[in-house]
Amino acid sequence: MAKRKRFFHDTFTHGLTLFFLIFVMLSADRIQADDEKDEFGAMRKHMVSRQIEGRGVTDPAVLKAMKKVPRHLFVPIKSRRYAYGDYPLPIGKGQTISQPYIVAFMTAALNPEPRSRVLEIGTGSGYQAAILAELGCDVYSVEIIGALAERAGETLSRLGYSNVHIKIGDGHKGWSEEAPFDAIIVTCAPEKIPPALIRQLKEGGRLIIPVGKTGGVQQMVLARKKGDRLVSRSVLPVRFVPMVEGPP
Repeated sequence: MAKRKRFFHDTFTHGLTLFFLIFVMLSADRIQADDEKDEFGAMRKHMVSRQIEGRGVTDPAVLKAMKKVPRHLFVPIKSRRYAYGDYPLPIGKGQTISQPYIVAFMTAALNPEPRSRVLEIGTGSGYQAAILAELGCDVYSVEIIGALAERAGETLSRLGYSNVHIKIGDGHKGWSEEAPFDAIIVTCAPEKIPPALIRQLKEGGRLIIPVGKTGGVQQMVLARKKGDRLVSRSVLPVRFVPMVEGPP
Protein backbone atom coordinates (compact mmCIF):
# COMPACT_ATOMS: atom_id res chain seq x y z
CA MET A 1 0.00 0.00 0.00
CA ALA A 2 2.89 2.37 0.91
CA LYS A 3 4.53 1.74 -2.47
CA ARG A 4 1.23 2.40 -4.21
CA LYS A 5 0.77 5.69 -2.34
CA ARG A 6 4.34 6.71 -3.19
CA PHE A 7 3.68 5.91 -6.86
CA PHE A 8 0.60 8.13 -6.95
CA HIS A 9 2.41 10.86 -4.99
CA ASP A 10 5.42 10.80 -7.33
CA THR A 11 3.18 10.75 -10.42
CA PHE A 12 1.08 13.65 -9.12
CA THR A 13 4.18 15.65 -8.13
CA HIS A 14 5.80 15.03 -11.52
CA GLY A 15 2.60 16.05 -13.33
CA LEU A 16 2.23 19.17 -11.22
CA THR A 17 5.85 20.14 -11.86
CA LEU A 18 5.45 19.58 -15.60
CA PHE A 19 2.24 21.66 -15.63
CA PHE A 20 4.02 24.44 -13.73
CA LEU A 21 6.94 24.45 -16.17
CA ILE A 22 4.61 24.59 -19.18
CA PHE A 23 2.66 27.42 -17.54
CA VAL A 24 5.86 29.38 -16.87
CA MET A 25 7.07 28.88 -20.44
CA LEU A 26 3.75 29.94 -21.94
CA SER A 27 3.56 32.91 -19.61
CA ALA A 28 7.09 33.94 -20.56
CA ASP A 29 6.21 33.74 -24.25
CA ARG A 30 3.05 35.77 -23.68
CA ILE A 31 4.93 38.40 -21.65
CA GLN A 32 7.63 38.61 -24.31
CA ALA A 33 4.98 39.00 -27.02
CA ASP A 34 3.17 41.66 -24.97
CA ASP A 35 6.44 43.50 -24.37
CA GLU A 36 7.19 43.44 -28.10
CA LYS A 37 3.66 44.58 -28.89
CA ASP A 38 3.89 47.40 -26.35
CA GLU A 39 7.30 48.44 -27.67
CA PHE A 40 6.17 48.72 -31.28
CA GLY A 41 2.82 50.22 -30.22
CA ALA A 42 4.64 52.98 -28.37
CA MET A 43 6.87 53.55 -31.39
CA ARG A 44 3.79 53.87 -33.64
CA LYS A 45 2.18 56.43 -31.33
CA HIS A 46 5.40 58.43 -31.24
CA MET A 47 5.68 58.21 -35.04
CA VAL A 48 2.15 59.52 -35.51
CA SER A 49 2.38 62.35 -32.97
CA ARG A 50 5.83 63.61 -33.99
CA GLN A 51 6.24 62.79 -37.67
CA ILE A 52 2.68 63.00 -38.94
CA GLU A 53 0.29 64.95 -36.74
CA GLY A 54 3.14 67.28 -35.82
CA ARG A 55 3.54 68.17 -39.50
CA GLY A 56 -0.06 69.01 -40.14
CA VAL A 57 -1.77 65.76 -41.11
CA THR A 58 -4.83 65.82 -38.86
CA ASP A 59 -7.38 63.54 -40.56
CA PRO A 60 -8.62 61.39 -37.63
CA ALA A 61 -9.19 58.28 -39.77
CA VAL A 62 -5.70 58.46 -41.27
CA LEU A 63 -4.08 58.96 -37.87
CA LYS A 64 -6.03 56.03 -36.45
CA ALA A 65 -4.95 53.78 -39.32
CA MET A 66 -1.31 54.82 -38.95
CA LYS A 67 -1.45 54.01 -35.24
CA LYS A 68 -2.95 50.58 -35.89
CA VAL A 69 -1.11 49.09 -38.90
CA PRO A 70 2.09 47.28 -37.75
CA ARG A 71 4.58 48.94 -40.09
CA HIS A 72 7.45 46.79 -38.78
CA LEU A 73 5.85 43.70 -40.34
CA PHE A 74 6.15 45.25 -43.81
CA VAL A 75 9.94 45.61 -43.73
CA PRO A 76 12.71 42.98 -43.69
CA ILE A 77 13.36 41.51 -40.24
CA LYS A 78 16.80 43.11 -40.01
CA SER A 79 15.22 46.56 -40.47
CA ARG A 80 12.31 46.24 -38.06
CA ARG A 81 13.88 48.33 -35.32
CA TYR A 82 14.06 51.19 -37.85
CA ALA A 83 10.50 50.74 -39.16
CA TYR A 84 9.09 53.77 -37.36
CA GLY A 85 11.92 56.14 -38.23
CA ASP A 86 11.42 59.33 -40.22
CA TYR A 87 12.81 57.96 -43.48
CA PRO A 88 12.14 55.41 -46.23
CA LEU A 89 13.65 51.92 -45.92
CA PRO A 90 14.85 49.41 -48.52
CA ILE A 91 12.59 46.39 -48.99
CA GLY A 92 14.64 44.60 -51.66
CA LYS A 93 14.75 44.57 -55.45
CA GLY A 94 15.87 48.20 -55.45
CA GLN A 95 12.56 49.36 -53.95
CA THR A 96 11.65 51.15 -50.72
CA ILE A 97 8.83 51.57 -48.23
CA SER A 98 7.97 55.26 -48.17
CA GLN A 99 8.64 57.57 -45.24
CA PRO A 100 5.68 57.41 -42.81
CA TYR A 101 4.84 61.08 -43.29
CA ILE A 102 4.62 60.66 -47.07
CA VAL A 103 2.24 57.71 -46.69
CA ALA A 104 0.01 59.73 -44.35
CA PHE A 105 0.20 62.87 -46.50
CA MET A 106 -0.75 61.06 -49.70
CA THR A 107 -3.58 59.18 -48.02
CA ALA A 108 -5.03 62.32 -46.43
CA ALA A 109 -4.71 64.26 -49.70
CA LEU A 110 -6.50 61.50 -51.60
CA ASN A 111 -9.26 61.57 -48.95
CA PRO A 112 -10.98 58.32 -49.99
CA GLU A 113 -14.40 57.45 -48.63
CA PRO A 114 -15.11 54.05 -47.05
CA ARG A 115 -15.94 51.48 -49.74
CA SER A 116 -14.12 53.54 -52.35
CA ARG A 117 -12.47 51.53 -55.12
CA VAL A 118 -8.86 52.64 -55.06
CA LEU A 119 -6.20 51.74 -57.60
CA GLU A 120 -2.67 51.67 -56.22
CA ILE A 121 0.30 51.59 -58.58
CA GLY A 122 3.39 50.18 -56.87
CA THR A 123 2.40 47.69 -54.17
CA GLY A 124 5.94 47.52 -52.80
CA SER A 125 5.79 46.26 -49.23
CA GLY A 126 1.99 46.46 -49.07
CA TYR A 127 2.02 49.06 -46.27
CA GLN A 128 0.23 51.82 -48.18
CA ALA A 129 -2.42 49.30 -49.26
CA ALA A 130 -2.91 48.29 -45.62
CA ILE A 131 -3.48 51.91 -44.58
CA LEU A 132 -6.11 52.31 -47.31
CA ALA A 133 -7.69 49.01 -46.30
CA GLU A 134 -7.96 50.25 -42.71
CA LEU A 135 -9.94 53.20 -44.07
CA GLY A 136 -12.42 50.72 -45.51
CA CYS A 137 -11.35 51.02 -49.15
CA ASP A 138 -11.36 48.21 -51.68
CA VAL A 139 -7.78 48.36 -52.92
CA TYR A 140 -6.58 47.10 -56.32
CA SER A 141 -2.81 47.20 -56.30
CA VAL A 142 -0.45 46.66 -59.25
CA GLU A 143 3.21 45.67 -58.76
CA ILE A 144 5.63 44.92 -61.58
CA ILE A 145 8.10 42.96 -59.42
CA GLY A 146 6.66 39.52 -58.79
CA ALA A 147 8.64 38.73 -55.64
CA LEU A 148 7.47 41.94 -53.95
CA ALA A 149 3.86 41.35 -54.98
CA GLU A 150 3.92 37.84 -53.50
CA ARG A 151 5.55 38.94 -50.25
CA ALA A 152 3.13 41.85 -49.84
CA GLY A 153 0.19 39.57 -50.53
CA GLU A 154 1.34 37.13 -47.86
CA THR A 155 1.78 39.89 -45.28
CA LEU A 156 -1.59 41.47 -46.03
CA SER A 157 -3.33 38.09 -45.95
CA ARG A 158 -1.69 37.18 -42.64
CA LEU A 159 -2.97 40.45 -41.16
CA GLY A 160 -6.49 39.82 -42.44
CA TYR A 161 -6.75 42.48 -45.15
CA SER A 162 -9.11 40.68 -47.48
CA ASN A 163 -10.09 43.94 -49.19
CA VAL A 164 -6.71 44.25 -50.94
CA HIS A 165 -6.28 42.64 -54.37
CA ILE A 166 -2.84 42.43 -55.97
CA LYS A 167 -1.90 42.01 -59.59
CA ILE A 168 1.57 41.59 -61.10
CA GLY A 169 1.78 43.94 -64.05
CA ASP A 170 2.94 47.20 -65.61
CA GLY A 171 1.54 50.11 -63.61
CA HIS A 172 1.48 52.35 -66.69
CA LYS A 173 -1.43 50.21 -67.90
CA GLY A 174 -3.37 50.37 -64.65
CA TRP A 175 -5.97 47.66 -64.07
CA SER A 176 -8.54 48.08 -66.82
CA GLU A 177 -10.57 45.01 -65.86
CA GLU A 178 -11.48 46.59 -62.52
CA ALA A 179 -11.91 50.19 -63.72
CA PRO A 180 -13.30 52.74 -63.18
CA PHE A 181 -11.82 53.76 -59.83
CA ASP A 182 -12.93 56.38 -57.33
CA ALA A 183 -9.30 57.25 -56.59
CA ILE A 184 -5.79 56.37 -57.76
CA ILE A 185 -2.59 56.55 -55.72
CA VAL A 186 0.83 56.04 -57.30
CA THR A 187 3.87 55.24 -55.15
CA CYS A 188 6.53 55.41 -57.87
CA ALA A 189 7.40 58.26 -60.21
CA PRO A 190 6.77 58.35 -63.97
CA GLU A 191 8.06 61.29 -66.00
CA LYS A 192 4.47 62.08 -66.98
CA ILE A 193 1.07 60.82 -65.90
CA PRO A 194 0.18 57.64 -67.83
CA PRO A 195 -2.93 58.19 -70.03
CA ALA A 196 -4.37 54.80 -68.98
CA LEU A 197 -4.66 56.00 -65.39
CA ILE A 198 -6.61 59.06 -66.47
CA ARG A 199 -9.00 56.88 -68.47
CA GLN A 200 -9.53 54.51 -65.55
CA LEU A 201 -10.37 57.28 -63.07
CA LYS A 202 -14.05 58.08 -62.49
CA GLU A 203 -15.44 61.51 -63.25
CA GLY A 204 -14.68 63.63 -60.19
CA GLY A 205 -12.19 61.07 -58.92
CA ARG A 206 -8.87 62.02 -57.33
CA LEU A 207 -5.35 61.04 -58.34
CA ILE A 208 -2.16 61.59 -56.36
CA ILE A 209 1.14 60.82 -58.06
CA PRO A 210 4.82 61.84 -57.91
CA VAL A 211 5.99 63.07 -61.31
CA GLY A 212 9.50 63.78 -62.56
CA LYS A 213 12.83 62.37 -63.61
CA THR A 214 14.80 59.97 -61.45
CA GLY A 215 17.64 61.56 -59.53
CA GLY A 216 16.08 64.99 -59.39
CA VAL A 217 13.39 66.62 -57.29
CA GLN A 218 9.99 65.39 -58.37
CA GLN A 219 6.62 66.99 -57.69
CA MET A 220 3.75 65.33 -55.89
CA VAL A 221 0.73 66.11 -58.05
CA LEU A 222 -2.83 66.06 -56.74
CA ALA A 223 -5.48 66.01 -59.46
CA ARG A 224 -9.22 65.68 -59.96
CA LYS A 225 -10.80 64.39 -63.15
CA LYS A 226 -13.15 66.76 -64.98
CA GLY A 227 -14.37 65.49 -68.31
CA ASP A 228 -11.50 63.74 -70.05
CA ARG A 229 -8.76 65.79 -68.44
CA LEU A 230 -7.16 66.37 -65.08
CA VAL A 231 -7.20 69.59 -63.10
CA SER A 232 -3.97 69.30 -61.14
CA ARG A 233 -1.60 71.12 -58.82
CA SER A 234 1.76 70.38 -57.25
CA VAL A 235 1.53 69.92 -53.50
CA LEU A 236 4.95 68.73 -52.34
CA PRO A 237 8.52 68.24 -53.61
CA VAL A 238 9.47 64.55 -53.26
CA ARG A 239 11.89 61.80 -54.31
CA PHE A 240 10.48 58.43 -55.37
CA VAL A 241 11.84 55.37 -57.13
CA PRO A 242 11.07 55.41 -60.87
CA MET A 243 7.95 53.85 -62.31
CA VAL A 244 9.26 50.86 -64.26
CA GLU A 245 7.76 50.22 -67.68
CA GLY A 246 7.64 46.90 -69.50
CA PRO A 247 6.47 43.31 -69.10
CA PRO A 248 4.54 41.67 -67.59
